[in-house]
Amino acid sequence: MLSSKSTVGARPAAKATPKTQRKLSVVAMAGPGQRSQSGGRWRGLDAGVDMSDDQQDIARGRDMVDSKFQGFQGQAGTHNAIMSSTDYQSQGQRSFDNMLDDFYISPSFLDKLTLHVAKNFLELPKIKVPLILGIWGGKGQGKTFQTSLAYKKLDIAPIVMSAGELESGNAGEPAKLVRQRYREASDVVKKGKMCSLFINDLDAGAGRMGGSTQYTVNNQMVNATLMNIADNPTNVQLPGNYQVEEIPRVPVVATGNDFSTLYAPLIRDGRMEKFYWNPTREDRIGVALGIFKEDNVTRQDIEMLVDQFPGQSIDFFGALRARVYDDVIRQWIDTTSIEGMGALLVNNRNPVQFPTVSMNSQTLMQYGSMLVQEQDNIKRVQLADSYLDGAVLAGSDGSSVPEQAPSLIGGGF
Repeated sequence: MLSSKSTVGARPAAKATPKTQRKLSVVAMAGPGQRSQSGGRWRGLDAGVDMSDDQQDIARGRDMVDSKFQGFQGQAGTHNAIMSSTDYQSQGQRSFDNMLDDFYISPSFLDKLTLHVAKNFLELPKIKVPLILGIWGGKGQGKTFQTSLAYKKLDIAPIVMSAGELESGNAGEPAKLVRQRYREASDVVKKGKMCSLFINDLDAGAGRMGGSTQYTVNNQMVNATLMNIADNPTNVQLPGNYQVEEIPRVPVVATGNDFSTLYAPLIRDGRMEKFYWNPTREDRIGVALGIFKEDNVTRQDIEMLVDQFPGQSIDFFGALRARVYDDVIRQWIDTTSIEGMGALLVNNRNPVQFPTVSMNSQTLMQYGSMLVQEQDNIKRVQLADSYLDGAVLAGSDGSSVPEQAPSLIGGGF
């Protein structure tokens, strides 16, 4: 029998914690942005900490349990992932992270694209902002490249479509794809990052090039879909899904050579803002300086080159730089022989390296004149017209002997 004296001066016993309360404190999950209270073995499942992929976890669990719990054999079993890692990635998103920052951007071009993007993301009172910016102009003037540089400057990774995607063997597929790509860009905006839908060569895919071009159902539906998106940019639904769901507005940028081939209501001012891109002399000099930057060509030589060929497009100077390397490559082929160059060009662990070719104003003018003469030959000969008019006998428009015919300068060894 215990004496009552044994309890005198003793500390009172702590109140026992209920068993259910202890259990809850151990398995309590932390909220977003909070650290786990337990810090135990299940901390990895806390909200904001769990970075696992359910689909990949399913694949990792293959053969780790009894076969009766894994369903059918082959791809029908529950141990196979329904989606692969590539299904989470947009097929149209383009990143310009690998593009250098030292290329020339036209101030007027950057100003127009920046204004269009800003106006579409701003809430302007009682102002209807056109959703589409149509950038059009001559061939080879650098519309797509300048747009890519402007996107990189704005830190935008656009969702890109090309003219080839605007036609399909299945009726309605291109129009559906336009809606899908627009919603993909809208999902990026919903996550807090600017995005845009960029359509390359819209007139080539949805335009009508003369009376000989067939106007298909897909052409008609692409034009109608773009008109509908421009009128209702926050209510773009996929076919078969007609619930009213407001999505973020996404600016659309389209390039082309001749927008007069498009459906006229599409290019009206309320839906599309037009921008005619015709680079000035300063723009052409700036682009050419970037092209010949690695070749140490002086600005004076570049200005002389631009003034010598004023009617040429910007890609003319890129073709000119590539043409200068012809002599060096021709010498390399003579050294290695035609029969032996295949092994050095394909699957070679040591790629062929060429030294930098010295370029001066005289060399550039010489090769530039050769390119211009090749262009003149196409305009002057026009063999297609001769074939369509009838069988033209050799010598009727001159001589079939090359030495007596007008000079047709071309490449060769």
